[in-house]
Amino acid sequence: MTLPEKILKHLQDLPESLQAEVLDFVEYLESKNEKSKKGEEKDWSALSLSFAMRGMEGEHSPYSTKDLKERFK
Repeated sequence: MTLPEKILKHLQDLPESLQAEVLDFVEYLESKNEKSKKGEEKDWSALSLSFAMRGMEGEHSPYSTKDLKERFK
């Protein structure tokens, strides 16, 4: 018997109120897992940027903050 089959068997034996609690917990775990994935993506993005910019810390930039501002006419 697979793990999902075992979980389903136990779940079917519970009263509906407890099944609702199990559903809440499963949704919480899904949410936690999604947040974890987003955090990992941020970490990899920051690492990638740091490697791309490695050795450029002391270089002079031809741009100023005025170049970064969007102008509306």
